[in-house]
Amino acid sequence: MKKALLAAALMSAGVVAHAQSSVTLYGRLDAGLEYMTGVPQGVGANGQATGSTNRWRAESGDWGTSLWGMKGVEDIGGGNKVLFQLEGSFNTMTGAGPGGGGLFNRWATVGVANDQYGTFTMGRMLYISNGVWDFDPFGQSSWSSASLVRGRNWPQSSNNFAYQSPKIAGFDFYGQYALSNATSWNGNGTTPQGREAGAQVTYTTSLFQIRGLYDEIRNPANGNLYGASASTVNPGNIGSGVFAASREYSALVNVFLGQFKIQAAYQAIRSASATNVLPGQPTTLDHEWGGVTWQATPAAALIAAVYHVNGNNGAGNATIYTIGGSYNLSKRTLLDIQVATTQNSKTANYGLNANNAGTSTATDNPLPGHSQTGVYAGIQHSF
Repeated sequence: MKKALLAAALMSAGVVAHAQSSVTLYGRLDAGLEYMTGVPQGVGANGQATGSTNRWRAESGDWGTSLWGMKGVEDIGGGNKVLFQLEGSFNTMTGAGPGGGGLFNRWATVGVANDQYGTFTMGRMLYISNGVWDFDPFGQSSWSSASLVRGRNWPQSSNNFAYQSPKIAGFDFYGQYALSNATSWNGNGTTPQGREAGAQVTYTTSLFQIRGLYDEIRNPANGNLYGASASTVNPGNIGSGVFAASREYSALVNVFLGQFKIQAAYQAIRSASATNVLPGQPTTLDHEWGGVTWQATPAAALIAAVYHVNGNNGAGNATIYTIGGSYNLSKRTLLDIQVATTQNSKTANYGLNANNAGTSTATDNPLPGHSQTGVYAGIQHSF
């Protein structure tokens, strides 16, 4: 009996030795103090704001989303690995989790990887449009490229299948395809998500990096490439439109020059024709930005950037001018600061944050044609 138990133990040890596995717990906490001008107040006709005010606010996530997660990998031999990732966001100031988004609202994936053939994963993940992060001077922080497309570039995606190729001669490919899970392929209102898909190709050298990215998000209500429109009953809420369902074409570049990194991008966002589109509701957006990061010392970085968007159908245009920087107290902890202002044309009302479209107080957008200015300072710790 003892010999049998010993043999079983040795066999188990052999399996463990063959299938090496590891699990890593990680996270990030971001918190700070924010001051903002041009904040809407009052309620007028159709729920529209009637005035502006200033605001001090304790804030979490201005420099980067507070999150926690775990990821693991198991080597199953033959150059193959099984991997998983679970990740959710939360508010450092209140401790509140993602709410309706689920415990792991950012990542919940499982898949297989091979150094020669690439990585295939399934589940919930950050949508492929988040691929602009690598080319945004402020890394898609609260006041950056996502703001002028009202969050179009940083959603999550469920029911997803993704493939990441290995790097070959400087090139790599990444693609995602997310099912609507509805009886109609693109979506018909029976599920919370329409079909989503995208692909990107990146070329990287020691001097520069370029990326071409295409993606589309379908309206879950009907599968169309245009989000919910406003009605003549409530023109103060201009709907989500092109910001929620559309196609996006992006060309992005990084240039590495010693202590300096120069970044630039152009995005064409296009939606299908839609009914009930009122003046001021764009169906196309042209979005571009440029900026530079100066790594002054190994610990200190200074950043300056300009973001601009222009919409059709009388939607006007807006520009964000911003400067900021960070100082690393250690490998895991940094102090950060950002100063930014949004300048709107007469008919536009983009805010610093990636707010929903509209002119009601709840959107936090400035009044049409008005500016919004903010200062944020905080601390971020990663583990």
